[in-house]
Amino acid sequence: MPSDYQTRWLTYHGSNFFRQRLLLSTLSGRPVKIVDIRSKDDEPGLQEHEANFIKLLEKMCNGSEIIINHTGTKLMYKPGTINGGILSHDCSSGSRSLGYYLEPILCLAPFCKTALQLTLQGITNGGHDPSVDTIKMVTLKLMEKFGLDEGLELTINKRGSMPKGGGEIFLRCPVIRQLNTVNMLETGKVKKIRGLSYTTRVSPAMANRIIDSCRNSLNPFISDLYIYVDHCKGNQSGLSPGFGVTLTATTTSGVMYSSQLTADVSDQKLPEDIGQYAAYKLLSEIKQGGCIDATHQTLALLMIALGPPDVGKIRTGPLTDYTVAFLRHLKDFFQVMFKIDALTDEESDLQSLVLSCLGINYVNISKKST
Repeated sequence: MPSDYQTRWLTYHGSNFFRQRLLLSTLSGRPVKIVDIRSKDDEPGLQEHEANFIKLLEKMCNGSEIIINHTGTKLMYKPGTINGGILSHDCSSGSRSLGYYLEPILCLAPFCKTALQLTLQGITNGGHDPSVDTIKMVTLKLMEKFGLDEGLELTINKRGSMPKGGGEIFLRCPVIRQLNTVNMLETGKVKKIRGLSYTTRVSPAMANRIIDSCRNSLNPFISDLYIYVDHCKGNQSGLSPGFGVTLTATTTSGVMYSSQLTADVSDQKLPEDIGQYAAYKLLSEIKQGGCIDATHQTLALLMIALGPPDVGKIRTGPLTDYTVAFLRHLKDFFQVMFKIDALTDEESDLQSLVLSCLGINYVNISKKST
């Protein structure tokens, strides 16, 4: 029988950090109530992408109870068991890309009852969410460090740019009984930079112009630089024209930093600007230091918190506002608190943070031990 603590409702106000709250509620089993969702806006209540995310969450779980009032300004969510299995979902409604859905789904997938095989349709590249390329090149590599090293893959069947999308991806994630304890403290030196420049329904010359711009910005810093081209044609190019680039830097200790920038025709951005800004964003991530970039702070901290009853540590750059809120939510749902120490690099005088905590020994009871 669940304890009184587990059955006690947590109440939050407003629409901020919506995915965080539903994700942690699902993992912890604690019911959550979110009220005053844009109650004073001209268009109150849940937005399309938020309602769509709830539908996807409902497909993944069995026995969830979801109550939304008629204006959409109040949500009551009582989580069920995480089932997984073979699923398909259309994420086209709303303006968010597939990265918006994949970020929390990747946190849940290792703890499903059966291995997740998920097909998603929608916008693959666009907006402020991580692109599917960033998730494939960096996020999955990070998850491998925590024990998901077999059977984890993401395939991009079609690309879809904003606003109409039309892309499709396939995600396969194995289940795991328990995560590994990870200590990521050594940043190392950047040894190579890789990237991918894509185009959909525009001239392939756009991708080459992006690459030339990236090279002009990055060549003074490193010689081992290679950027691939993915020019999508016909059915694989989605429904809207667009182009962009994803860059990753890998250090001698296996740390990966990422940056991305996309554009659609309505942006009226030049490919040269896209390449230059993406390169500058990558250099900025490297300069921040740490063993993780800003995009992946919350994923790494969650995995450490859910790990075995041993101390896990990670070195990061400055924490984003999203990560600070996530740490507060971790305390609410799991009673987990991180110890934060400042660390100064002797060579560069840059300060980074070391976050450490004792794992709560989160175990996937549906996965049999071998």
